Amino acid sequence: MVDSASGDRGHPPEQWGSSLGFVLAAAGSAVGLGNLWGFAYRASQGGGAAFVLLYVLIVALVCLPVLVAEMVLGRSTGHSPLVAPITAGGRRWAPLGWLYIAASVGILSYYAVLMGWTGRSLLHAISAPLPADMASAEAFFAGISSGGDAVLGHLLSLALTGVVVAAGVKAGIERLSRWGMPLLFVLLLALLVWASLLPGAHRGYSEFLLRWDASKLTDLTTIRNAFTQAFFSIGAGIGCILAYASYLDRRSGIPGEAAAVVGMDTAVGLMAGCVTFPIVASFALGDVVSGSTVGTLFIALPTGLASLGGAGRLVAAAFFLLAYVAAITSSVSLLEVPVSSAMDRLGWSRRRAVWLMVLVIAVIGLPSALDVAVLERMDAIFGGVCLIAGGLLMALLMGWRAPDRFRQDLQESGTSPRLLRYLQLGLRWVSVPVISLGLVVSIVDLLRSWSPAS
Repeated sequence: MVDSASGDRGHPPEQWGSSLGFVLAAAGSAVGLGNLWGFAYRASQGGGAAFVLLYVLIVALVCLPVLVAEMVLGRSTGHSPLVAPITAGGRRWAPLGWLYIAASVGILSYYAVLMGWTGRSLLHAISAPLPADMASAEAFFAGISSGGDAVLGHLLSLALTGVVVAAGVKAGIERLSRWGMPLLFVLLLALLVWASLLPGAHRGYSEFLLRWDASKLTDLTTIRNAFTQAFFSIGAGIGCILAYASYLDRRSGIPGEAAAVVGMDTAVGLMAGCVTFPIVASFALGDVVSGSTVGTLFIALPTGLASLGGAGRLVAAAFFLLAYVAAITSSVSLLEVPVSSAMDRLGWSRRRAVWLMVLVIAVIGLPSALDVAVLERMDAIFGGVCLIAGGLLMALLMGWRAPDRFRQDLQESGTSPRLLRYLQLGLRWVSVPVISLGLVVSIVDLLRSWSPAS
């Protein structure tokens, strides 16, 4: 088995138009509903500042080296997430490739359902008055989250994702990211400024985001939520960044690009919290936020904004447009994992791979479209445990099984010796043990939460 950085490199027919295009696409993959939907909920459950501290530490010390390793594996092999682990580590690493396929397909199967809810909420904010009270908001959400509306939103979101991915890396994914990411940041910045001027803004920051509870640092649920949020948000351990990196050229400075992706993603999560929490405090919606994973985005926000009349509808429309842009930039990266793998392993054309995968994922996602409880279970398994396990295996592969590949690829692209040592030490001696602990804690806490006694 060749273990060099170039001797077994595949030759994908497509490449990114520029380094900026890759960074924006990778950041678009990372920035999604997890930043807007999951961050506020998990932060409110995790004691505010304690959760944020754990999240930032996990991202900086654990996820960043894993993200660099994933990018190196993709670029050095030039292969898809299914084939790249075998190329680097041998046949024994084939299960990692299949884990990537399972995680990406599993996540996209319910992520498209969430996209459908988001799109339906956007159309409602544009065309009709917002729900006047909590009961009306819950009734509206019940309507869009079950039955025919939910299935239709799921299918349309997958179809739109398929159209982008079928257009190719440069004409589809990169083009979407070049206009989508700047639009996302402009909308988010405008909403942040508006939210900071609300009467309850300071209370929202202090009670939800900056509130300190040291006991939460050792709370199993808070630790699991921090790991889940970090891995789901950054996208490490799922194969999306690996698939994108396989289209990189040899000159790209991977550590800098990885840091840019992590920085943008973390900034969006924190900015989204600074939008959400003032609204929650101003309109006394704290119970809805802490009690439901979907309550913040689809029930609490529209109800609070309804009291502002036309201005509230405008803000709601901007927020749900922001959410849908974030969702589509992530969904295309999730679809690219099985699509690139089918192209690489089976020799399929891009269009054939896209539409067959869309069909398969559409069927797998039907239970999530019809039952919110199924969606939440899928999120816990594929959006939590599978991602963390994928990150652990990536750290083991590139830190211990194929360290020469990791080192040689980064050396050839001009990475400084000091930074290279930091990344290797972090990957081996920080990422592996910390992710192992996080995986055990996540599984134990998840089983505990599912047990009848809980």
